[in-house]
Amino acid sequence: MTEAPLWTPDPQQLQDSPWMAFAAFAGERAGLSLVDPFALHDWSITDRDGFWSALWDFCGVRGTKGERIVENGEAMPGARFFPDAQLNFAENLLVRSGTEPAMLFRAEDKISRQMSWDELAALVSKLQQAFRAHGVGKGDRVAAMMPNMPETIAFMLAAASIGAIWSSCSPDFGVRGVLDRFGQIEPKLFISCDGYWYNGKRQMVTDKLVEIAAELGAEATVIVPLLDDAEAVAAAVPGGQSLAAFIADYTAGPVVYEQLPFSHPLYILFSSGTTGIPKCIVHSAGGTLLQHLKEHRLHGGTNPGERLFYFTTCGWMMWNWLASGLSVGATLCLYDGSPFYPDGNVLFDYAADERFAIFGTSAKFIDAVRKAGLEPMKTHDLSSLRLMTSTGSPLSPEGFNFVYEGIKPDVHLASISGGTDIVSCFVLGIPALPVYRGEIQGPGLGMAVDVWDEDGKSITGEKGELVCTKPFPAMPIGFWNDPGDEKYHAAYFARFDNVWTHGDFAEWTAHRGIIIHGRSDATLNPGGVRIGTAEIYNQVEQMDEVAEAICIGQEWDDDVRVVLFVRLAAGVELDDALQAKIRARIRTGASPRHVPAKIIAVADIPRTKSGKITELAVRDIVHDRPVKNQEALANPEALELFADLAELRT
Repeated sequence: MTEAPLWTPDPQQLQDSPWMAFAAFAGERAGLSLVDPFALHDWSITDRDGFWSALWDFCGVRGTKGERIVENGEAMPGARFFPDAQLNFAENLLVRSGTEPAMLFRAEDKISRQMSWDELAALVSKLQQAFRAHGVGKGDRVAAMMPNMPETIAFMLAAASIGAIWSSCSPDFGVRGVLDRFGQIEPKLFISCDGYWYNGKRQMVTDKLVEIAAELGAEATVIVPLLDDAEAVAAAVPGGQSLAAFIADYTAGPVVYEQLPFSHPLYILFSSGTTGIPKCIVHSAGGTLLQHLKEHRLHGGTNPGERLFYFTTCGWMMWNWLASGLSVGATLCLYDGSPFYPDGNVLFDYAADERFAIFGTSAKFIDAVRKAGLEPMKTHDLSSLRLMTSTGSPLSPEGFNFVYEGIKPDVHLASISGGTDIVSCFVLGIPALPVYRGEIQGPGLGMAVDVWDEDGKSITGEKGELVCTKPFPAMPIGFWNDPGDEKYHAAYFARFDNVWTHGDFAEWTAHRGIIIHGRSDATLNPGGVRIGTAEIYNQVEQMDEVAEAICIGQEWDDDVRVVLFVRLAAGVELDDALQAKIRARIRTGASPRHVPAKIIAVADIPRTKSGKITELAVRDIVHDRPVKNQEALANPEALELFADLAELRT
């Protein structure tokens, strides 16, 4: 019996959606009926010139499109999109004016304020002038260690307006973590907050900022007030000046936008860096803009004035994605701090107060809310909420259930997956299709996504490598300081020639949806059978006794055995009965092959700054291999819990 969908689109709402408007627009141009979402996707990857050109026009991109759309279109890497185009990324985000809010901001329960479209443009104008006075121009790097606050986005827009390259991380990074990233790209300007709030406490950054600023050697270090301590922090930092001092000499005027090639560099993002110095991934202005317009406007259905929220830090690509919500005229709802301070209701309080239309978060957050026993649908007015998105790790089938049973029964739940590598999504929500439990709805328009077996053959209903078989505009320009693109090629194109291999373990479903089973480089291979770690997490993390888990393959007796580490709920002990219960749950819910050979309780699990558990780092520690860049971790001390365990010597 076919499983019933958890959600189906309302026919009238779908008919009125940007998705259907685009399908009609593109269909008329192409002389085809593209009402069917599968037909629209097939056309988008077959007629790439037609699709990307139509998307540019439908979304009203500000700039000169040029005649050519895709050049050298079969080469990956090597294809060029809109090679004759000229545009400016910031001009395409500062699309509205007036006193309506462009951004709302909360820092836990300490700060609540907003910035209008006019105020944002005025600040960008002053910053732009100050940048130029400090010699910042096209191609120069501007780096920021900042909270997710309105000024951060204003600084990014000022950099983009003059063709500078933006890079950011969150202020909880350690000295080495910041220098390992920004030290590679040699920024001309460095921007930091004066501190931030977390768990209700003031978090000071002055000491590490002194060390970072001295080693980076930027022209200036600008201190932005969040704790109202900017002047004192600036005085302590080499080359430091407060934001107020930085822009004091300038009067707001019209923002001047440099017209730049489509492929002009916009962002440098960093790989997680848990297996070495982080890779510096360079993204283009045009590719990022067009991809984000597509995802916000069509896949998300976002309209001008709607409230768009994503829980993210400035060290995660979802911040860059969130910022692009301005391009469709949305009001960004920014939040900085703990999502559980003072308790797990804080983000739902924000959603109800400000009437979010779109609520973006992580699968881990949804699971944590469920485990905390919260039921926001009973305690909060979420009537305005129409779309909830989840990423960071695969959302479990139980997570899907909880959203509909505990948060909102008629919300469009879009599990999404992509990454820093493309600053966007390969697979995500599709407003014209039903939502099935445990499944991502399908590939993004223009993305030739497939699942391949070891021999490079497309497979359905089996697990394989997530690939993209045709170029797309949001591919990186390359990596910073990568002569001959050697690292870039090795990262994505070494496995299958001329095909992007993303490193996710995936499976097509009967509904033409997709399931992500975890990272393929963390795939377990007991007895030569490939197993995705997400399949194990989906079972064990539903148990009340288990707060969190991490799973690795340990090389053992000329094979690989599955080892499961569990962080238990308060007051719970890992006795024989609980071990038997865990194994039984995994055996019946996944398969006998998934059952771990060893189950070990640990007090903490290491994670990256963006909250992702680090299977590879744990695997290295267990095998007595060095973890090269522990600064990439939010809690590197947790690695010690996995070193030289007696249980793993037998």
